[in-house]
Amino acid sequence: MDRRRTGTLMGTLVTKLKQISLLWLEGFREACCFHRVITYCLRSRELAIRTGQCFLLNGFFFLGSIFILRSFIIPTLQWILPDGCPHISPEESCSSGGILRFHSFLRFGLVQLFYVFWFYPLYIFSFILNTIWYNDIAKYGFFAIEMGYSGTKSFSQNNLPAEQNTTDRDGKATDFEGVMIGIAEQVYSILLLSFFFLEVYVTGFIPYIGKALNFLLLSWMYAYYCFEYKWNFSGLSLDKRLDFFESNWAFFAGFGGPCVLAIFLYSPLVSYGVMAILYPLFVMTATGTEADKLITSQRKKWKGAGFGRIPIFVSADYLSMKVLSLFPVDARHQQVQSTKAL
Repeated sequence: MDRRRTGTLMGTLVTKLKQISLLWLEGFREACCFHRVITYCLRSRELAIRTGQCFLLNGFFFLGSIFILRSFIIPTLQWILPDGCPHISPEESCSSGGILRFHSFLRFGLVQLFYVFWFYPLYIFSFILNTIWYNDIAKYGFFAIEMGYSGTKSFSQNNLPAEQNTTDRDGKATDFEGVMIGIAEQVYSILLLSFFFLEVYVTGFIPYIGKALNFLLLSWMYAYYCFEYKWNFSGLSLDKRLDFFESNWAFFAGFGGPCVLAIFLYSPLVSYGVMAILYPLFVMTATGTEADKLITSQRKKWKGAGFGRIPIFVSADYLSMKVLSLFPVDARHQQVQSTKAL
């Protein structure tokens, strides 16, 4: 009897793992649908320009600067300020140890000056511009997709349907109360993701499982970032997007997987440059992904079976609510109460 029960449990576990893997692969595949980017850029000139600007700034200037530093500047400094004594035989000892230490110190100082006066300002400049451009890319990408659905020749942010200008798709009125709720949701969302990022950083120091757990949490974080643009433009309320995300964690873990690979494969500066190039592409693939339909179609094959909801943001939610409680402004509006069906 126990053996039969154990066999049944093992069979159920294997089936669940197979379903989770398939949904993870579905998310991974959707993230890599870069052919959509070409289609959207052909539909929207503004989108093509913004995407090209991201490639130029992050690929040509930022990664190009790293390439020049490592391939030309550092080797040139090592040639001018060598580490060893030239023209001596192995039997002879170098008597200019102080000079070599001075060479090393001077070379290090010159490289640091390059970082201080070029890399760090370029990093800050690119970070600010990327933040603005990513929002534009998501906006133009969303409009390009809407244009594809409507079959119209031209579409801009000023041509939204009248009913979408007055109410969003969840029926949230854009009066003063609606605006305050929207602001409160944005503040809460920023706090939530900030604390979640801190949580991701801390998990990286856990022995043995830290790297794997870090990869999983980062995958979820980047997947949420990518889909948040679409959810904002479509008017999906914060509580619904969190519920949908946490209820379909396997799909979003797969979608965020390709986004995180650059962080683990390269050094921090290079990974930032690579990620800055790839991130807008993932934003556009997320915007074009009909995650709800994909997940529903998969569950129909499994007769509606689910995997349960994982409270991914529970710790970040707790800390965010503690911070918000320090500001007893009614504008935060029991907003976060409704959100807090977490």
